[in-house]
Amino acid sequence: MKARQTHEAGQAFPIYIMVVAGLLFLAFAYFAVGQASMKKNEAQTAADAAALAAAQDARDEWSWPGAFDLRAWDDLLSGRDIDAGSCSAGGWLASQNDARQVSCDPEFWPEASYTVTVETNKTVGSSVIASTKTKKAEATARAVIEPRCRIEEDTRPTPSPPADDDDGDTDESEEQKAYKAVCDDEDLDFDIDPKNLNLLPDLADLFSVHLADK
Repeated sequence: MKARQTHEAGQAFPIYIMVVAGLLFLAFAYFAVGQASMKKNEAQTAADAAALAAAQDARDEWSWPGAFDLRAWDDLLSGRDIDAGSCSAGGWLASQNDARQVSCDPEFWPEASYTVTVETNKTVGSSVIASTKTKKAEATARAVIEPRCRIEEDTRPTPSPPADDDDGDTDESEEQKAYKAVCDDEDLDFDIDPKNLNLLPDLADLFSVHLADK
């Protein structure tokens, strides 16, 4: 009887080893998945920061046209004055987050935006999954420059010019019109005097920058 029990115990021992080995493999596999998820989150953080940096840099570089041109001003407040020049700001911030900017695509339609893809400098790391040793995480983010204001013709009645007006501008009907910027926040509304453009607000206050769906 004792010999039989010893024989059964000997047969069970390899099964026990296999079960323990399987559980250890699963534990290490879950650890590898956790490592990959953490690295993916790092990549997403870097991509978000890079996209926002590019969009903010573009917004901060915009300036009012030197003369009043309704179409040019409307294009500006629609966010169409956008190019790849601000991608360098995104690349710099990606590097500060231990990542490399892979691509940066400025777009003005249907809204001004920067779509940035980054790759982490470091790999996921060694694990029971062989590919993680050389695998880097990649993520993409899109930041939108959203205008808060639009330009409208001011329809409020204006006083008639004096009859003896000698300034010679009476034939330029476009300059006789009054315009105003109407904003989402009424506190930002302002009047536009085409002949006195030195009293305009900072353009950076007229746009919001935020992350959006890709």
